[in-house]
Parts: sequence; structure tokens; C-alpha cells
Amino acid sequence: MKKLRTIFLLGIIGLLAFKMLQNDKPVLYIIGDSTVKNGNDTGRDSLWGWGSFMYRYFDTTKISVRNHAIGGRSSRTFINEGRWTNILSVLKPGDYVLMQFGHNDSSPLDDTARARGTIRGIGDESKEIYNPITKKQEVVYTYGWYMRKFISETKAKGAIPIVCSPVPRDNWKNGSLSRDTAGYPTWAKQTAESQKAFYIDIHNAIADKYDQLGEQKVNVFFPKDHTHTNREGAILNTETVVQQLKDLKSCSLREFISK
Repeated sequence: MKKLRTIFLLGIIGLLAFKMLQNDKPVLYIIGDSTVKNGNDTGRDSLWGWGSFMYRYFDTTKISVRNHAIGGRSSRTFINEGRWTNILSVLKPGDYVLMQFGHNDSSPLDDTARARGTIRGIGDESKEIYNPITKKQEVVYTYGWYMRKFISETKAKGAIPIVCSPVPRDNWKNGSLSRDTAGYPTWAKQTAESQKAFYIDIHNAIADKYDQLGEQKVNVFFPKDHTHTNREGAILNTETVVQQLKDLKSCSLREFISK
């Protein structure tokens, strides 16, 4: 009986030690919209986001990968719904925040459907509105203002922010993929540079791959619309994100990428 108790206690101690090691691991938090995590993350309607496969490319014995992206959100509503606050409450020094917003930021500021838009650009402009969803007055800021908030609050926690440009949509013109050359990808880059945060241009990197594959093959990646990918398209995007992270020579996150 004494021997069994000893074995039991050693097992408990081992489990506690394992949990402590798990808690000490850095965490890669991923935040964004449906192009990062689609629906309930089960591939419903054959749709997937690139964040759903990120864990496959990291050594998860050394880092945890948590995809907190959610469909339909803009940089503004991800904050206003308390989702960012929940991450901040557990964010610790040495963690990473990989962020991609922009697809929904172009929506109206105060429509009765979602009221999720942000003011275009990266300046300090603001506008007070009545939010018909929350039924409260709200001051809405620019896309850059909300992105700066993510970056500065990540840094304040001792964590490392990495900004992604939005992935491209399946829109073509004269046999070439249409690229956003003056909107959210540019604003994401400008915001990251102004805040001295890491930035990866997945918009153009993925667009380059789409151009190589051609319109007909790429169309297969988008079974329902021009924005949301199937599994194959999402994995192509994931691999592009990982390669871009590998190319960030001074970013320590690349050390956790599986060889």
C-alpha cells in the first residue's frame, strides 16, 4: 500500500511539473477575421482559414499556438467585444501576437447589420456615432488607430507584435490577380513601421503564388465566394505565412518553426 501511495504521489508531482512547463511555454496568439479562422473551425461548407493550420508548422513542445480569430470581425469589433481584453489578461512576456485585420474594416460604421467599420487610413481622425447594435454612443477611429492599440498594448505586456497584411481576394483582371496597392495592406505596413513592429506582406506573397498557378486553378480554392478559401487554399496561405515569418531574421518566433 505504501508503495502504491508513493507511485501515486510521484505521478501527481509529475503531472504538476508537466503543467508548469506547459504554462511556462511562450504562446503564439493569432487574431483576425474569417480568413484566419472560418466558422467554428471545423471546415463547415468546405471553408478554412489559414490560422487553423499554423500549429502544424511549429514545435508545440516549445510553444503553444492559439488561434483566436473569429469571422465577421474588424479591428474595431474584435476590441469592442472584449476579445482583445481576454487575450491581454493572460498575455505575458515572451508571447507573440500575430494579427491580420482589414477585410471587414471597410464596412459601414453604423449600419444596423453589424456596425463594424473603421475610418479609412492610419491617422488620428475619429467620428462619434450611435451604434445601433450596442445601442450606445461610440467614438470610432481609423484602422491604423486600432492596429496601433493592438501593437502598443502587446508591447506593454512584454510580448512581440507581428502585423500581417490582409490576404488577397480571388479577383482577377486580364489574367492577373487584382491587388490592393493603396489600401489595407499599405496601411498595415505603415502602421507596423511607425510602431517598430514586425510586418509580413502576405498579401503580395500569396498573390505571387496565385499568379503562378493561374486563375482557373486558384478559383478552385474559393468554393463559395471571392474571399474564403477551402482547405487547400488555406494551407497554401498558411505555408506562405510561415515562410514570411522565417524570413524575419531578427524575430525570435522563427526559432520555434519546425524544421
